[in-house]
Amino acid sequence: MKSFLHGHATHPDWRTALVAAAAQIDAQQRAAPCTPTLGFVYLTDHYAAQAEALHDELRRRWPGVAWVGAVGVGIAASGVEYFDLPALSLLLAPMPSEQFRVFSGVKPLASFAAHTALVHADAATPELGELLHEMSARTAGDYLFGGLASSRARTVTLADGVFEGGLSGVAFTQEVALLSRVTQGCQPVGPVHRVTSAQRNVALTLDDEPALDVLLRDIGADADRPRDALQRLQQTLAGLSDGGDRALARPGQFGSDTRVRHLIGIDPQQRGVAVADAVDEGMQLAFCQRHREAAARDLTRICAEIREEIEAHALELSSQEALPPAAPSGIAGAVFVSCAGRGGPHFGAPSAELQMVRRALGDVPLAGFFAGGEIAHRHLYGYTAVLTVFMA
Repeated sequence: MKSFLHGHATHPDWRTALVAAAAQIDAQQRAAPCTPTLGFVYLTDHYAAQAEALHDELRRRWPGVAWVGAVGVGIAASGVEYFDLPALSLLLAPMPSEQFRVFSGVKPLASFAAHTALVHADAATPELGELLHEMSARTAGDYLFGGLASSRARTVTLADGVFEGGLSGVAFTQEVALLSRVTQGCQPVGPVHRVTSAQRNVALTLDDEPALDVLLRDIGADADRPRDALQRLQQTLAGLSDGGDRALARPGQFGSDTRVRHLIGIDPQQRGVAVADAVDEGMQLAFCQRHREAAARDLTRICAEIREEIEAHALELSSQEALPPAAPSGIAGAVFVSCAGRGGPHFGAPSAELQMVRRALGDVPLAGFFAGGEIAHRHLYGYTAVLTVFMA
């Protein structure tokens, strides 16, 4: 697959930003001619009210290109992020049209042979978790990636149209080679426990001990010093994973199957802990906190894993003949979806997160956004990032 085209810009007027981004894309296309068929567009919420006009202009500028995307409080490009700025990021892929299918509430996948899918969703969609499981089950690879649109104004997604609510995105056949990884942003502060009794979203006992007692012990809080205990509790979250999943990738580091959720209350009478998700007996739970250094290490780790797999793939391709020219890095393009609570502010400097990705993978075409929740596998995550690369 040829390298994707990409462009990004910021300006108070979306039309001016689009002209600047399009100029970058036009220059790349003159240097390496190709015919794009699929476009990814991410726009900050400053442009949300003009989403329909922006989509119409994208279709006019690039006829024959199918567009998918979402609004975010921040957006991503190669090595740079835009937070609290009017901006857009574009990625155009020269991909055979039979290898993908755009879908939405008005355009279902029907009989399309989906292997993986990029999914954008509205957090207000009823039964969102169940819909993601159903969508994942419709893909032969049982794998989704994407995120929830985030906005301080109008929340929209794009999929050959502009939508509010529901799921939309693009599905890919098995012929589209991609790699996707989840990177965690939290670190456990105690051991992984098994939920031994629960009621709906309240863990009552962990390893047959009252859950509240376990929580206070893991975070080093003293119930006789309520002010100190409250401060520690406010900094604590819960990492949940199913009973048969690998909760930890290595000691002190969550695995990709762990979903971080907020603690929303405690029950002093039953000594229970309420979590912002359903909690079932047999699940695994570890209390955790956000951790900048751990997040940076894990992001570097997944980039290294992707780099190694790409290099192995490139060696395999080099032994084959009559292949079209591929991107020099072995990566045609990338989509990056990170939690709105991450980005530069969490990593200590503007665009620090995107610069780590660029240092690890090179200056590859990339677009993405900062989401209200990240989608990977069949789950909805928090405080994570999902990096997906399309292999050349």
